[in-house]
Amino acid sequence: MTFAWRRAWPRIRHALYWTHRWLGIGGCLLFVMWFVSGVVMMYVGYPNLTDEERLAGLGPVRFEQATVTPSAALDALPQAVRAQQPRRMALEMQGGADPLPVWRIVDARGGRHAVSARDGRVLGPVDASQAEAIARGFSAQPGARWVETLERDQWTVPQGLNPLRPLHRIEVGDAAGTELYVSSRTGEVVRDTTRSERFWNWLGAVPHWIYFTPLRADPPLWHDVVVWLSAACIVSAVTGIVIGILRIRLRRRFRNGAVTPYTGWMAWHHIAGLIGGFFVLTWIVSGWLSMNPNGWFQRAPADAAAMARYTGAGASPFPWPPTVLPAGEDTAAPREALLIWFDGKPLLQLRDAQARGRVIDAATGAPASISRDDIVHAAARLRPGAAIMQATLQTREDFHWYGHHRTRVLPVWRLEFDDAARSWLYIDPASGQVAGGNDRNARLRRWLFNAAHSLDFPWLIQYRPAWDLVVWCLSIIGAVASASGVVIGWRRLRRKPKPSPVQRGLQGSRVS
Repeated sequence: MTFAWRRAWPRIRHALYWTHRWLGIGGCLLFVMWFVSGVVMMYVGYPNLTDEERLAGLGPVRFEQATVTPSAALDALPQAVRAQQPRRMALEMQGGADPLPVWRIVDARGGRHAVSARDGRVLGPVDASQAEAIARGFSAQPGARWVETLERDQWTVPQGLNPLRPLHRIEVGDAAGTELYVSSRTGEVVRDTTRSERFWNWLGAVPHWIYFTPLRADPPLWHDVVVWLSAACIVSAVTGIVIGILRIRLRRRFRNGAVTPYTGWMAWHHIAGLIGGFFVLTWIVSGWLSMNPNGWFQRAPADAAAMARYTGAGASPFPWPPTVLPAGEDTAAPREALLIWFDGKPLLQLRDAQARGRVIDAATGAPASISRDDIVHAAARLRPGAAIMQATLQTREDFHWYGHHRTRVLPVWRLEFDDAARSWLYIDPASGQVAGGNDRNARLRRWLFNAAHSLDFPWLIQYRPAWDLVVWCLSIIGAVASASGVVIGWRRLRRKPKPSPVQRGLQGSRVS
């Protein structure tokens, strides 16, 4: 060690201890909260209306009542909306005293619209009594009642619901304490929660994501709060690991053969921090990276023109009515008819109450048949100027295409392009629709966030008891290191400051 370094070392060491001590007092509270809430989130996710739940609540599609063609439904919308092809257009039944076939339309800007497929009226706004009737039909609970109309609450803070606000909150009145949220704009049921979900989320997603309503209502503020809290905790963890290494002795041990100079809670904090410090650090860094600080992992915007060339949507009017029989009452009857295009061909994707789908040719009613060559030929338009290096029919999940907490299409075609971003696109062989994609940047984020934060390695998550055991063990170690830090910090804050020499002198004079 050079002379300059030896002179500077006491100051550096003091800065390490001071930084870790004062950042750690607050940081350890956050760490304990994150570890405990993270374990809860392994089993109870944030409330969300899944496709299976949504389709199960819808009635069978009455095709014979849907006399308004898709083109006519689009013509009923404002000029600014119908100027571009919609992102999504589907036919479903809207519940109530008189179930109504409705065209659900998502426009190019994400706006949501509902048009009656019976008479071409643009629907909305939906009032409280209508929302109550829709919820009764959806839940099959005649006692469902309207509670309030709101912009957002704790369970509807995500920005994805913005085009559907305000929302009607409906208490279903079942044993599970289910509540439904119905859009006042379109009449869609857009969210459901149960009493159990609400309880566990106060111990899970809400504290873990700092997902409190007033804060989450301001996305930029929420983003900055989470980023800076995480950054402070990273500094706390790094300084703790450095101090822990400096204070450990594996060869020249302390008295009684101890590897740590501390006892009690300090010893627990030292040893648990060293054992779990690496994982604590990787978890907090990966969580910080998930917020995309400084826009490092910003994805390129979708190329709408390329997608239009791929699908060939709007090349001709969508044929209507479809060549299918009217729906029956059984669970296999279609609950949703989604209009899709592939390479200029109009297709209809029919999904039943269990979210099982089949794709038919909208013109003939025959099952759709899409070959590998069809997909490769059309997909070349998605990345102009780039060649498809490899087309693989993937039948199993892998490191970049896996489910865990979401549903993934399998089998799926994986197309690898030689463009600058090294894009991969995943295409559903049944419908020809782009099911997902990633690029070099997204695959790096997969390592830095998903793998490091959720430990969702395919060889681990495919054997859930093994994944649970690993995450539980690491969480317990991290919680012990953090909880011991909370105790140490609390004791230090409660400690009375020692009197200065002058104060001791004055106290002595009063005694004498």
